[in-house]
Order: sequence, then structure tokens, then C-alpha cells
Amino acid sequence: MGFMSVLSFAHKLISERLTLGDRAIDATVGTGADTLFLAKTTGTRGEVYGFDIQSAALKLAGERLRNAREETPSLSAVTLLERSHAEMAEAVPAIWHGTVGAIMFNLGYLPSGDADKNIITQPDSTIAALEASLQLLRPGGIITAVLYPGHEGGDLEAAAVQSWAAAVSPQLAQSIVYRQLQRNDAPYVIALEKKKGTPS
Repeated sequence: MGFMSVLSFAHKLISERLTLGDRAIDATVGTGADTLFLAKTTGTRGEVYGFDIQSAALKLAGERLRNAREETPSLSAVTLLERSHAEMAEAVPAIWHGTVGAIMFNLGYLPSGDADKNIITQPDSTIAALEASLQLLRPGGIITAVLYPGHEGGDLEAAAVQSWAAAVSPQLAQSIVYRQLQRNDAPYVIALEKKKGTPS
């Protein structure tokens, strides 16, 4: 049967914690697969923000969401912004701080046939975004980050994210890793759950 893919595992972790009416953020919109997942999971009373620095990504995601709404009208409202995920704390409404149920990162490059694979997420902005994410999360909220050490630059980013997650105080959040141990270049997931009872 095999284990879950890293994307399925990230979705499973989030679906167990995110509820209808929640707020959620897709930090790296890409083609919009995670954005749509969050919009479905939070439902009509929920709200989702999505960030990407590439207009091509936002166009693909917008089309995916429009097509999905024709079959599934019960999606949440989605706001897509052509901005770095490092700016999410300033970009979302102030009321969102300390109330977000889930924040997803799917790092690397835009997985589209004609996309420039040299445009990749960078360690500095990703760590800044992860720091912001911890402040935006509500107690019990979750961050998932899918990492891709197999492409050039991806190994450095993955190492930076793992070091950052390991250094987060266990009083603030607990962190886990889900990865295939026999392949160093296989994608893997790091997830952090903000401790309940933690001040927002």
C-alpha cells in the first residue's frame, strides 16, 4: 500500500485541525492546489489568503478556483496577492493575527510546464515567513512546509527550515518531520503545531 505522499500527509495534518469558518493562508500559491484545498476545508464562512511572487502562478490558481466554484460553490472567499510570503503579517488584516488555523508552504519552484524553474523560494524570505506564521497562528493552529532538497538550492532551503523548526521553543510549538530515510533528495514535510494556551 505504501505511505502517504508528502502532499497528502500535509493535507491530512491540516484537515484534522482546520474547521469550517476558519482562516487559513497558502504561503506559496503555485498552481493553487493547496489554496483550493484550504478553501474547501474552511467552507463558505472561512477565509483564505494566498501569496506568490509570480503573476503566472496567481493566474493558474485563479483559473483553478473559478473552475472549482462551478462544481463546489461552498468554497471560502480567497484573496490572492502578488507578494512575497515574507510580507504576510503586514498583508493580512490585523484581526487575523493570532487567529489563523493553518498556514501551508510548498517550497521550490512553480510546477508548471512553461515556468522558469530558476525562480525558487529562498531561505531568507521563507524563514521570515515562518516566523510571521507563528505569530499569525491561533493556539492549536498548524504550519506545514513541503521541502524539496533534490533541486539546486532546495537542499539549502530545506536545511535552513529544519534548523529553524528544531530551534522553536517547545513551549511555543511542537515540530515533526515526515520523510523517506533512504533518499536524501526525496521531498519531505516539516509541521509545527502551536501549543494551546500559548498567548497569540
